[in-house]
Order: sequence, then C-alpha cells, then structure tokens
Amino acid sequence: MIAAPSTPAEIAELLAFYASTGVDDALEDAPVNRFAEASRPKQTERAPAAATPVRESRPQEIPSPRSDQDGAPERQAPSPRLDASNIPDAPARAMSATVPDEAQAALARQMAASASTLEELRRHMEAFDGCNLKATAKHLVFADGNPESALMLVGEAPGRDEDIEGLPFVGRSGRLLDRMLAAIGLDRTSVYIANVIPWRPPGNRTPTPHETEICRPFIERQIELVNPKVLVNLGGPSAKTLLNTSEGILRLRGNWRAHTTASGIAIPAMPTLHPAYLLRTPAHKKLAWRDFLEVKAKLRAIG
Repeated sequence: MIAAPSTPAEIAELLAFYASTGVDDALEDAPVNRFAEASRPKQTERAPAAATPVRESRPQEIPSPRSDQDGAPERQAPSPRLDASNIPDAPARAMSATVPDEAQAALARQMAASASTLEELRRHMEAFDGCNLKATAKHLVFADGNPESALMLVGEAPGRDEDIEGLPFVGRSGRLLDRMLAAIGLDRTSVYIANVIPWRPPGNRTPTPHETEICRPFIERQIELVNPKVLVNLGGPSAKTLLNTSEGILRLRGNWRAHTTASGIAIPAMPTLHPAYLLRTPAHKKLAWRDFLEVKAKLRAIG
C-alpha cells in the first residue's frame, strides 16, 4: 500500500496531480477508509418482511417515468403561454406526452419558418421555452456583427463569457477569432457571427443531439435570412449539423461544401477548426490559416 503524503511538499505534489487530471470536487466532506469498510463483518441478511409486497403493489408507489436527458423528470405538455399563441396550426400538445423532444422541435420549426426578419426571429427565440438549456442560461446569445455581410461564421454553443455578455465569441476563443479575421482583412463589423445553440449548456458540456435538433431550425432560418455569400463552419459540431455529414472536422476542413437553405439556395461553406481547438492545439493554426485564405479568395472571386 502506498503511504499517504505527510509533508507539505508531498501534499502539494498530490494536489497538483489532482488539478492536472481534472479532479475538482471531493466525493464526501471527510475521507473514508474503504479498506476498513471492507474488513467489517457483513450483516446478517434480514428475512423479507411480510408487509413489503402489500406496499409495493400500491399503484401510487410506482416511480414516475423519466426522460432520457440528464435523468430529469419527463417534461409536461407546454403551457398555454408558450410562444406559438400567434402562430396558426400549432402542433397538438398531446404529442409531448410521448415524444416531448419531437413536439418541441416541431414547434421550433414552425416558429422559425414564421419569422420574416432577424429581429422577429430573435423575439421568437427569446419566447421559446422548448429547450431545457434556456432554463440555466443567463442570456440568449443570438448573433454579433453585420447581418448585411457576405460572410457568416457559425460555431457550436456559447461559453461562460458569451453567456454573460449575450454575444458569441467574446472570450479567449473570440479574441483568437478576431485575430484570424484580421489576418484576412476583416473584423466584426464586416462579418456576421452566430452559433448552432443559442444558450450556454451548463458547465460548457457538449449539447445533446436532442438539444441540437430542437435548436437547428433557428440557426437554419437565421442563415436563410442573412443569406451570406460564404458560410464558415467553426468546428465539427457546426459542420456536421449544417452540412448533414458525419465526417470528422480534420477530414472536412479545407474542402468546400454547400449548405442548402429551405428555399433551395446553396451557400458555399468552408468547414474549419474551432478557435477553442486551436488554443489547445496551436500546431494546427497553420491549417486554419489555409482555410481562411480559401475563404478570402472565394469572397474576392464572388465579389
């Protein structure tokens, strides 16, 4: 058995190891000697109580069903205050009793399609309660930049800084993105930036497929309303969602694809590496630089 650290130097070394491996929380307030617990004699099994079957047979003791997201209770049908009050032919509320996520996705598709301007789309998204991420986020992160721009960039989801300010790419990743844009002669006044997911996932976790599917109609309509000449997918999740592919970003990047809007317009799209990935893997910045040079050349060719 390895001896427990006893000197301040040994304790500091152990804590540094924990920090480097991502340990940031203790299981219990006080340490527990598991070896001592294992050495304790097992308690004699109790004979089954005669009254137990009677208790288990009561219908009200059956646990309520749970959804497949984070072990949370199944969501009840949307309340009448939901945003679809002014939208005709809203989907039947009974659908949420069996397929809650599909009901919310259908509602999101209907609301997104009904928006004729970006401001109207923003209002619909602010009123939409069908995505659980909204409950834990501080702000809706809609977009930043110039909606009249020829270039639109789409990431995956907001982080902590973005959630606080309500704008996409304003943290460390955003500062790197600003430098990447400046390298090809652009800035935030000459591009339009958004995310597939407009609300920050708790703890910056990866959005679930259900959450992505619920939010997909909003970003697709946002792209359609902006109608950029060139689209840049920042990172694998954005590329997979908007280009309908399962390929990894390292295989996708550097190759022109097309995002087709609901009205049938094909927009040239360049998948590239996310700035957050480049901060972790700076050696791959040269790959992103090549991708941005391709974007610069495409914008110049399109005029």
